[in-house]
Amino acid sequence: MKYIIITGGVMSGLGKGITAASIGRNLKNIGYKVTAIKIDPYINIDAGTMSPYQHGEVFVLKDGGEVDLDLGNYERFLDTELTRDHNLTTGKIYQSVIQKERRGDYLGKTVQIIPHITNEIKGRIRKVAAKSGADVCLIEVGGTVGDIESMPFLEAVRQMHREENVEDLIFVHVTLVPIDTQGEQKTKPTQHSVKELRELGLTPNVIVARCREPLLRSTISKISLFCDVPEEAVISAHDASDIYELPLLMDKEGLTQYLMKRLCLKSASYDPSWNEMVERMHNLKGQVKICIVGKYTHFEDSYLSISASIKHASIECGCDYVINWLNAELLEQGSECLGSLDGYDGILVPGGFGERGTEGKMMAIRYAREHNIPFLGLCLGMQLSVVEFARNVVGLEGANSTEFNEDTPYPVIDILPEQEGVKNMGATMRLGDYEAQLKPGSLAEKIYGSCTIVERHRHRYEVNPNFVDKLQKKGLVFSGVNRNRMEICELPGHPFFFASQFHPEFKSRPGRPSPPFKAFMCAMLERQSGKC
Repeated sequence: MKYIIITGGVMSGLGKGITAASIGRNLKNIGYKVTAIKIDPYINIDAGTMSPYQHGEVFVLKDGGEVDLDLGNYERFLDTELTRDHNLTTGKIYQSVIQKERRGDYLGKTVQIIPHITNEIKGRIRKVAAKSGADVCLIEVGGTVGDIESMPFLEAVRQMHREENVEDLIFVHVTLVPIDTQGEQKTKPTQHSVKELRELGLTPNVIVARCREPLLRSTISKISLFCDVPEEAVISAHDASDIYELPLLMDKEGLTQYLMKRLCLKSASYDPSWNEMVERMHNLKGQVKICIVGKYTHFEDSYLSISASIKHASIECGCDYVINWLNAELLEQGSECLGSLDGYDGILVPGGFGERGTEGKMMAIRYAREHNIPFLGLCLGMQLSVVEFARNVVGLEGANSTEFNEDTPYPVIDILPEQEGVKNMGATMRLGDYEAQLKPGSLAEKIYGSCTIVERHRHRYEVNPNFVDKLQKKGLVFSGVNRNRMEICELPGHPFFFASQFHPEFKSRPGRPSPPFKAFMCAMLERQSGKC
């Protein structure tokens, strides 16, 4: 097993995850099987109970793991499926060690950070890497060098460096090269970051320097001299117009060749599909306008997978797009925003939790339904579509979800039976992959080209089976079901009205877009051509 360990210095948010994903993509392009592990040094067991304002969206894996959004980037870039074991947190590590101590596994010993915590970290890394069957394992150590929370993880990878063969493990350090007011590229932050890394016993083999403009040759030489790495191992990670260009940029900078040399890797083939996808991305014609109506709209990372899925569909359909993020609460305030929805080619209502903004989302759903605007609803977006239809078409005044009103006279959305009485919030929802059967001849079957699909879920509430007949008699069709659970609803006669209880955005990939998103993009193009 070859290990590539990615650390970060100077400040957070430099792009360690995208750097790791780009390295992995380039190695995959030359024929290697790559897996990835994300280390998050927070004490949470997983990301499931975090607000999107904290770390962006919560990404859901096939086994129901609720993880950091970087694992979503890994899945998209590497076109793979990971599991909850690919995300290590301080909470998971300490929980496991404490459970072992209580069982008596360490009987007679004083349980300490070294060796017990560090051994647990190393053991988990090696187990995940081996189980994946990969040739190369990427390990992103979250946080910034110097953070107290990261210390046990950095110590663990230091020990791994001592235990593995020299050609089997390499350190990549992502750092910042800012530009001062005189336009000079400053290397001092990188020097101090590497100095701090060395104080922990770690020596970077590669420095990936985040910068606004390409590194000057003099800057590269200075970093090489003061940080004791070869000039060819100082990689300029300057700003790109799109994150999908980064693997190509890093490859052009010589990072892949250097890693191959240090890790004794050879290549006999090359997969050009990523390059071809980026080429198509740069040759899009036309543009559709999409309105996303949500409540985390000022922090776009809250809907990162949705944005990515729209991009994948855009590339596949050969058409560019522009997204307007509309805060649902503005619609509730009686602003003029509602009428402006007619200027969009499509309206999307994403998932979410809590009552805030739900009435505004339903106003947008109703507008899309009544004005024949292509509509895509995801998770809560489907639930609110059902509530809106129940109120305004079926005539069930006061219909609602029991999540927002336990005393509603018409609980068309109700809590899952297995969720009743659940007290713990973490990892207790309906999570991960579930199968759905699609109705023959439906829009859903046409979109997927199959009668059986598997998609990822993250919810506690669902359509109440007691109201399904009433809703369907008035024209709403539940075209995807899992036993007695409604997975998809659609409106025949509408140009495109499709809503799913699952999250199709989690399985979308560059070059292989999610079927509902591709169909949504096609419907918007049809609407636009109709206007012309």
